[in-house]
Amino acid sequence: MLYAALMVYYDASSNAQARLRLAVGLADRFQAALIGIAGPPYLPAVSGNVTDALAEIERNFSEVARPIRNVEWRGRAIWAGILIPQEARAADLVIVGPAPEPRDLSYSHHPGAIILGAGRPVLFVPDGVDKLAAQRIVVAWRDSRESRRAVRDALPFLRNAEEVMIVEVCEQAPESRTSIDDVADYLLRHKVTVKAKAYLHAQRSVAAEILRFAREQDSDLIVAGGYGHSMLGEWIFGGVTRDLLANASLCCLFSN
Repeated sequence: MLYAALMVYYDASSNAQARLRLAVGLADRFQAALIGIAGPPYLPAVSGNVTDALAEIERNFSEVARPIRNVEWRGRAIWAGILIPQEARAADLVIVGPAPEPRDLSYSHHPGAIILGAGRPVLFVPDGVDKLAAQRIVVAWRDSRESRRAVRDALPFLRNAEEVMIVEVCEQAPESRTSIDDVADYLLRHKVTVKAKAYLHAQRSVAAEILRFAREQDSDLIVAGGYGHSMLGEWIFGGVTRDLLANASLCCLFSN
């Protein structure tokens, strides 16, 4: 599997520049096409009407993306929460940032909705992060459909990593290690060597344990399944995806 085309959400927000620089770096590394996408921006932050504002954002995008040979722009006067999943068919990986501030909600996207609707792996980039080496990767494993897809979808990153660690957070001691061993064997067949397999006892939330482990391992990428239950259920009752999106200071790759 290769990432032949990356799609990055680039808007008028203050953190969009860092996210775009990260996307340009990844497109260069994978020799991939880079597709910029944006819906109507929050107009007080950009002068002019919607058409003029999108044109200005496109100019900024094109300037930063100049080092990439194959570049496209898909700015549309459509709410980004609808536009990104619709256009994600053109990409292998969709790159987004955190949820917008409340005043921007009608003009931007919510990363959770993109994870559910894109049908593609989604790379979540926290504010202020402008590069991704992905040399030390934590695979947050749970024996679910979403986690299996995430491991497969992350193969281009995993193959190039120096260290890959699989971690499973358990509320009690695991009855069998077959699941996590199978993942390590699967990755080995794809030329990915797993350095460590860890089973953590959940003293806090699952997401908190994953983030603590990732910090201790000096990782810069977490690979995880996204929304094993419904998004609505996670927002009401809590869940790993919601908590990672809210609290992660490093990039996370989600698949659903």
